[in-house]
Amino acid sequence: MLAVDHLAPRTREDAPLSSLTREGLVFGCDYNPEQWDRDVWDEDMRLMREAGVGLVAVNIFGWSWINPDRGVWTFDELDEVMDLAHAHGIRVNLGTATASPAPWVTARHPEILPVTEDGTRRFPGGRQAYCPSSPIFRGYAAELSRRVVERYADHPALAMWHVSNELGCHNALCYCDASAVAFRAWLEARYGSLAAVNAAWGTSFWSQRYSAWDQILPPMAALSLRNPGQLLDFQRFSSDQQLELYRAEAAVIRARSSAPVTTNFMVTAHIRALDYFSWAGEMDVIANDHYLDRRLPDPLAELSFAADLTRGLAAGTPWLLMETSTGAVNWQPHNLAKGRGELLRNVVSHVARGADGICFFQWRASAQGAEKFHSALLPHAGTDTAQWRSVIELGRTLRALQPVAGSTVVSDAAVLFDWESWWALENEGRPSEDVRYLDQVHAAHAALAAAGVSTDVISAGADLSAYRLVVVPALHLVRDADAERIARFVEAGGTAVITFASGIVDERDRVRLGGYPGAFRDLLGIVSEEFAPLGPAQTVALDDGTTGSIWSERLRAVDAEVDARFVDGPAAGLPARTRRRVGAGTAWYLATLPAAEAYRDLLSTAAEAAGIRPIPARPGVEVVRRADAERAFTFVVNHTTEAVEIAAHGRDAITGEPVEGVVAVAGGAVRIIEETL
Repeated sequence: MLAVDHLAPRTREDAPLSSLTREGLVFGCDYNPEQWDRDVWDEDMRLMREAGVGLVAVNIFGWSWINPDRGVWTFDELDEVMDLAHAHGIRVNLGTATASPAPWVTARHPEILPVTEDGTRRFPGGRQAYCPSSPIFRGYAAELSRRVVERYADHPALAMWHVSNELGCHNALCYCDASAVAFRAWLEARYGSLAAVNAAWGTSFWSQRYSAWDQILPPMAALSLRNPGQLLDFQRFSSDQQLELYRAEAAVIRARSSAPVTTNFMVTAHIRALDYFSWAGEMDVIANDHYLDRRLPDPLAELSFAADLTRGLAAGTPWLLMETSTGAVNWQPHNLAKGRGELLRNVVSHVARGADGICFFQWRASAQGAEKFHSALLPHAGTDTAQWRSVIELGRTLRALQPVAGSTVVSDAAVLFDWESWWALENEGRPSEDVRYLDQVHAAHAALAAAGVSTDVISAGADLSAYRLVVVPALHLVRDADAERIARFVEAGGTAVITFASGIVDERDRVRLGGYPGAFRDLLGIVSEEFAPLGPAQTVALDDGTTGSIWSERLRAVDAEVDARFVDGPAAGLPARTRRRVGAGTAWYLATLPAAEAYRDLLSTAAEAAGIRPIPARPGVEVVRRADAERAFTFVVNHTTEAVEIAAHGRDAITGEPVEGVVAVAGGAVRIIEETL
């Protein structure tokens, strides 16, 4: 059986997150003093201390504040804010101010404005009004970063550097002339020759063979389907261009300052343009922005997934929630207020899954601007409000949970996640538009959670030796080395559950011939001859009494055991679920998407066979465990309206009261039980 150990720690020798506030858990926020008169600043600092805020992100969108015109630098007000923060014992997460260029920059250089895939240029007036490949923008950003760093590198309030803000949120893909030049250079560096590009993209199809580099353009809107290899490489290129922006500013900072450097990721359901696994090693602190997405059928399940994936980016070590909201946001079709106790439940869910810091956008709700109806720690209605009282309660809770800092979540199971598979699976010309990558990953993660199995979300290229069970949902694009790593994991005693749409293409988006599921065909002992996707809302029956949706396929078992067959539908009578012993382990294949309860039961069976002891699970109740060498913390978050009981012993980490035997968790409440090991 595989040895089950903690994930290897990150190798970068940085200060722990506790150094950001000189405490344990971080409680912080974005602060935008440039939006307010000076006479508000002192009051803000006093109230921050009352709430327990110890870290503020400042100068995130400060370009026109400190550099209002070409050659004009006005740091006096930012100096005053930095000094005020220090005087009140508040540390600063200082932005480079490069998130959005000042109006004078785009007026002077309209050529830096981004171009969309239909060839139209986007105008200033919002934010991120720049092409990430523009050498002109990069030059201005480097100068701005240098000025900020030189002025504040030695300021006693400085805790951390914040490069730009949510890089690629709006301008991840740009199709302008500067992008075209940069794309060609990226391709030449990646492939070495035009012949290699032609081979990688399969340009013999539809007479697309290139004979000169300058013939290659970004994949702009066309009259028909576009080249999938070109689309995939442009997505890779675009992620790399945004990362280069970060690297350039980080290099300016590190040349002058030893403080940690980071930027805020957007690990969330609606942002897919950046491959954060390729970014993570560049960060001194892994930080994520996350807001409940009410457009989803289960926003809380997505929160849990995003937190687990962020922990995966941090290689299992604690991370920072850089932005979240106290209540409603302003950018969804229906911006719903949080219910009673929901703020605390959301925060505790993030902490339970590895966050050692919780920061909010923003401190004081804006009176003007595009985000004036976005909630904040200090609402429009002021301090005599239920929202402010909930913020005070949150501050007290985070102070009580200081001992949690530094502990980690230990999981015996993992879900593999891959941005390139996301891109490749959802590019043009696919077998079914109902097969959406994130839906499949969410379904696997939710099934494990429902089975009471603590789960890491890790990259397809990660070391698997710490796990007993690995779920591989819709890993459409697979490199040979990653497929071999999964096979070795199974041979060594692990259990892998691989779903449909996995193993189909290689890293060039070239179909693996010989039958599906391509890269996993031999491991699974099956051959699928033809995809047979289901129609909208269509389901199929299986002979074990369960149902499937989205997908079926016409496969045969070569040397695998058939665990269930399709009763009806386009693959009637053929295998729907198979299992094969490989070495000391087991490899499962799912040729359809099981219904939620059936998926839960299947993964529960696989987990039990793999030797995993689940945490007793109840619908709507999260139970997650963090531990260090001395203590363990069991987090119980009850999202239901009914009280639940759990077995526990130790002490209540918030109240300090002893806990023995069975403890009740009221509907809508949280309990954190500390146990000495």
